[in-house]
Amino acid sequence: MVALLILFGSIAAGLWASVITNNPVPIVTLTLVGVILMQSPKIAQQWERAIVLRLGRYIGMRGPGLFWIVPFVDTVTTWIDQRTITTSFAAEQTLTSDTVPVNVDAVLFWMVHDAQKAALEVQDYAQAVSWAAQTALRDIIGRTDLTDLLRGREKIEQELQQLIDQRSNPWGVTVSSVEMRDVVIPDALQDAMSREAQAAREKQARIILGQAEMEIAHSFEVAARSYRDNPTALHLRAMNMLYEGLKEKGALMLVPSSAVESMGMGGFLGAAALRQEKLVGGEDGGKKVE
Repeated sequence: MVALLILFGSIAAGLWASVITNNPVPIVTLTLVGVILMQSPKIAQQWERAIVLRLGRYIGMRGPGLFWIVPFVDTVTTWIDQRTITTSFAAEQTLTSDTVPVNVDAVLFWMVHDAQKAALEVQDYAQAVSWAAQTALRDIIGRTDLTDLLRGREKIEQELQQLIDQRSNPWGVTVSSVEMRDVVIPDALQDAMSREAQAAREKQARIILGQAEMEIAHSFEVAARSYRDNPTALHLRAMNMLYEGLKEKGALMLVPSSAVESMGMGGFLGAAALRQEKLVGGEDGGKKVE
C-alpha cells in the first residue's frame, strides 16, 4: 500500500510538472524515481522481525511495523516468525535398550527468542530444529527400556525437551515443551503383554480370594471358641439355622436323631413342619380360587 502511494504520488508530480513545463521529461523521470522508491518501504507484522543486510553485512533487525531500506543497497534476507511453532516428528523402527523396535510420534513446541542468531547462525533454523528433535528422540529411545518408555512418558518428555533445547539454543531457539503422542510396539509383543497383564490380574484375584478364606477361617475359629465355652449359644444357633432352612417352601433338611435328643428340638421341629404345611396349604387354596 505504501509503495503504491509513492508510485502514484511520483507519477502525479511528474504529470503536473510536465503540464506546467510542457515537457515530457519530468513525468518520465519521476516515474522512474517512484519505481525505485517503491522498493524502500517494508512492513513487518507484530510477530515478525526482518533481518537487514547492507551490501552483505548485517546492520540490524527491523519490525514490527513500517520501516525503510535503501533500494539496491539494503536487502531483507530473512523474515523471522517469533510466535510459538509446532513441529511434528517421529522415530520409526527404533530399538530400545532392551532391543524392542518401536515407532514413536511426538510434537515439539518451540519459538525463536533471538532472531539475529536464527538468521545468521544456521542456514534453515526450522529444518535444523526438526532434525535435532528427531535425533534427540532416537537417542533417548536407544537408552530407555520399553517399560520406562510406556510408563514414564513425563520423565522422557522432560529429558527430550532439555536435550533439544540444549542443541537449539545456539541458533536462538528455545523449546517450550515436548509431548509424545503415540508409542507403537509390534503386534506380537502387544499380545504377550496382554497375556502377562491378564495373568497378573488372575494372580491378584487368587491372592485376594486366599486372604478372604483366611479371614473367614479365623472368624470360624473365634466362633468355635465362643461356642465351646457356651453350649446354650451353640444350641440357639443350631435352632436358628434349622428354622431358617425349614421355613422356605420345598426345603428339605436332614437332622440326626442324636441332635434332636441332645438339644430337645422335637417340639421345635414339629412347629416348623406345621408352619410349612400351613404355608403350602394356603398357596394351594389360593390357586383353586383362581
